[in-house]
Amino acid sequence: MGTVFSFDVRTPPTPRIRAALTNAVAWLHHVDAVFSPYRPDSQISHLRDRTLTLDKCDPDVQDILKFCAELSAETGGRFTASPGGRLDPSGAVKGWAIERASDLLFAAGAVDHCVNGGGDVQTRGEPEPGEPWRIGVADPRDRTRIAAVIEGRDIAVATSGTAERGPHILDPATGRPATALLSLTLAGRRLTRTDALATAAFAMGDEARTWLAARPDLHAYTVTAAGDVHATPAFTTHNGVPWLHL
Repeated sequence: MGTVFSFDVRTPPTPRIRAALTNAVAWLHHVDAVFSPYRPDSQISHLRDRTLTLDKCDPDVQDILKFCAELSAETGGRFTASPGGRLDPSGAVKGWAIERASDLLFAAGAVDHCVNGGGDVQTRGEPEPGEPWRIGVADPRDRTRIAAVIEGRDIAVATSGTAERGPHILDPATGRPATALLSLTLAGRRLTRTDALATAAFAMGDEARTWLAARPDLHAYTVTAAGDVHATPAFTTHNGVPWLHL
């Protein structure tokens, strides 16, 4: 998927947990092999080139494309499985893959862990007894600086932005890269939905604030291209830093 994944497992290791970790890594490689739009041998590439039909694909492909259609309806078309007219459901795949990897670990007894894929995070339990996970949000204007903190148990955090890959998220309404925002971070409970909606909200640009205001279950920290910072009401200030506890 063109990024780095890490696993932070705080539950004492058992043979079952070690096996689950191996399976989680294998799962991520499988997802990349099936869904990568950059691999000519992936099912997504074959679908795009019309050398494969949907009914011959892995059932997960059908499920993801259905999920993408639902997201498109929910976001007024700002989420799409075909940005720029080219089949690429990556905006829904990474968060889903990370959450599924987390589920594999949890089912094996690793009740306290964090899975991080390119800065998109799914946590379960807690890192230490009585302590929440704390996820730092990097400032897109200075990647060495933590701009905000999100903490809690069983939380999902996803960021969409231009800091690492430049303007790469297309706004389906215009067909051009979305540039009104530098970054948008969403926090929720499950990463599949949180990550995909972060992509859609980023594509909305300035409209994202109004759209998010009508969805109190979504918590957002946003930096605009002009450098203005906005946070949804659940954020408070701690030592001068926006802080969200879920």
